[in-house]
Amino acid sequence: MNNILEKCIRVGVFGTFLGHGIVALSINQKWIPLLTCFGFTENQAVTLMPYIGIADVAVAFMVLFYPIRAIVGWAVLWAFMTALSRPISGESIVEFVERSANWCLPLALLIILGVPYNLKGWLLVRA
Repeated sequence: MNNILEKCIRVGVFGTFLGHGIVALSINQKWIPLLTCFGFTENQAVTLMPYIGIADVAVAFMVLFYPIRAIVGWAVLWAFMTALSRPISGESIVEFVERSANWCLPLALLIILGVPYNLKGWLLVRA
């Protein structure tokens, strides 16, 4: 049962990160304020967005095929910060709440894989 649950969660994280990565690669103008709220200029945001897209696509495939816990941990932090960027940039807190699955799903995967207690553990799929 746990194996089926893990696979379903991995597919969900894959879809979230692949979709967001593809949108970032196309330089979604609506996302510029989500970067400028952290101090980037508009030009820097436009320059960074394709790199963010590439990283998101890479995370998507890593989580699907070989979920190293450091990558899954990054997915949790990145998705949490991008969801949090919504209210920080002036949008409603509801925008953060609506995106809770974006970071809770990789968090659930990290819990299933086992939260590591040392550096070596972060570099493995399982302890």
